[in-house]
Amino acid sequence: MANAHKDNLFILIKSLSRSEKRQFKLYANRLDVNENAKFLLLFNLLDKTDDYNEDIILKSKIVTKLQLSNLKAHLYKQILISLRMNPVNQNIRILIREQLDFATILYHKGLYKQSLKILEKAKVIALENQEKNIAYEIVELEKVIESQYITRSIVGRADELTLQAKELSKQNVIASKLSNLSLQLYSIMLKSGYAKSDDEMKSITEFFNNELPNYSISDLDFREKLWLYKAHLWHSFLIQDFLACYKYSKKWVDLFYDNSKMIYLNPVWYIKGVNYLLECLYLIKHKTFFKENLEKLEETINHEAFPKNDNINILTFLCIYNSKFNLHFLEGNFNDGLYLVDEVLKKLKINRDKIDEHHIMVIYYKIACLYFGLGNTVKCIEFLQKIIDNKNLSMREDLMCFARVLSLVAHYEACLDYKLEIQLKSTYKFLIKMNDLHEVQREMIKFLKGLGSIYPHQLKGEFKKLHARLKVYENHPYEKRAFLYLDILSWLESKIDNKPILEIIQKKALNSIR
Repeated sequence: MANAHKDNLFILIKSLSRSEKRQFKLYANRLDVNENAKFLLLFNLLDKTDDYNEDIILKSKIVTKLQLSNLKAHLYKQILISLRMNPVNQNIRILIREQLDFATILYHKGLYKQSLKILEKAKVIALENQEKNIAYEIVELEKVIESQYITRSIVGRADELTLQAKELSKQNVIASKLSNLSLQLYSIMLKSGYAKSDDEMKSITEFFNNELPNYSISDLDFREKLWLYKAHLWHSFLIQDFLACYKYSKKWVDLFYDNSKMIYLNPVWYIKGVNYLLECLYLIKHKTFFKENLEKLEETINHEAFPKNDNINILTFLCIYNSKFNLHFLEGNFNDGLYLVDEVLKKLKINRDKIDEHHIMVIYYKIACLYFGLGNTVKCIEFLQKIIDNKNLSMREDLMCFARVLSLVAHYEACLDYKLEIQLKSTYKFLIKMNDLHEVQREMIKFLKGLGSIYPHQLKGEFKKLHARLKVYENHPYEKRAFLYLDILSWLESKIDNKPILEIIQKKALNSIR
């Protein structure tokens, strides 16, 4: 029996809004013959059920077991056609492709002049909106038609189309190379996290320089610049040059604000750009710019002209809530951020099928850090355990590693000594396996392993020694990343000064953030 979480048709139906379901039924019933069509009966049945169950479908006698697969495929296709016709899902890219389809139909009917007229209008719209891949397809079809539809201007027209094709091809090649480079760097980031050594940094930089295509910035248009800034951003992230990260994420976002029409045509890349800018401002602890950009993002996405669909809603949710968690961490206002937990968990439950495991685990880690800052180690451990137990998380090994280290500290704080020894062995083996055992982690594990032989009156002295050993790594090129995930130094200072960690973090926030 198929699993509800894996059956694509069931998930698609459950993702439909009321208006989308109503439109589909109107679309399906446009012909009287479809009124009792099997695919519509199957749709109604699945719409009413809470869980996907093939036994219920077969018992309904709508379809036999042999026919079920084909009927589901047909229903899936019909739903997509209906959604494509929905005005909510219409955008420039779909409209241009629709015109290209119309022109192709006219061409096949031998109506060359009508086809060329539609293609010319579609090409102008495509170029105005930076849709150069589609524009190239249009030019190629124009060349095919012009070779059959003979006019007196064919010589000049041939030169014009040839020149257009060459220019678009050149720009598409540069954009493709830059997008490939950006995607490969992003993949490295997800798989391994930041560079951990001089060799890794050298390797990443050599790869970046070798794959970066030759270009002149004056020849690049909006699309090519966007991919260029993305590639530079991921390179900067990987080598932990956070000022450069800020520089290129700001260039990315400014590119949209300087071409405001592109915000509404490419809302996904706008949201992602602002998300990275906010993350960079969090890393360099610039609260003022952080709040300004967060407010500007919320203002933009709440504008009536800003596109609304499930994908954009998910991206907006992830960006806004991740940023709100970070803002509370920046200010040390953990209590004020507690309201976010219920809100984010509720939205996660509703959108679970639409959010990948990586982003869900990042949110769990943020919640765990919030509870740790509040001193609620039991809740902290609960959310960290969700990350540790996740066997499907193949990306962001660094996130899994630091979740385990924070879990160790939380177990110590919660006085769960009977579980600490098991946790120590498990974490040590995991870090060795991941090749992610750095000095900060090594010192932490060594300290926690030795707690059993330390007398209570010696604890403060040992905390001071560990703090001194770790302090030297705070600005180390490769070790500093440990402090981005886990504020070990503030925890140690809270132990040394006998103060809540929340108080330590708030004091630091007043002195360090801008």
